[in-house]
Amino acid sequence: MTAFSKELSFRWSDLDPNFHVRHSAYYDFGAQHRIEILESLGLTMKVLRSQNFGPILFREECIFRKEILLSDKIVMHTKISKMKPDASRWSIVHEFLNDENKLCAIITVDGAWMDTKLRKIANPTPEIAVDAIRNFPKTNDFLEL
Repeated sequence: MTAFSKELSFRWSDLDPNFHVRHSAYYDFGAQHRIEILESLGLTMKVLRSQNFGPILFREECIFRKEILLSDKIVMHTKISKMKPDASRWSIVHEFLNDENKLCAIITVDGAWMDTKLRKIANPTPEIAVDAIRNFPKTNDFLEL
């Protein structure tokens, strides 16, 4: 697998007054896709709750390259770009490509795993999270931290 991919469907409420996808909608699509991917890797909400941990973000950045309109056909590809060997910290990249395979936007998030009882970074990283995050497809320029 080269990436987790998802075809996006835009709603009227995803648009801004200029009739293109509003900036915050990109972040919503990225967040939803990350949760869907974690669930597909066995990190369901039930598992996260029962084992008292979950993902936490330190940084979320979007670079907008080409506007996206309501009727555009966009596929989002998601990969991991950086990770510590113990999978405790990581960066995930979402690329939004149109039907001409042109890059419209890139979201990058930096995150870690949080112990939801202690409200601190999980130490050690739960094994189920290590296994899941190691199964993420990696970018061509993947960097081990």
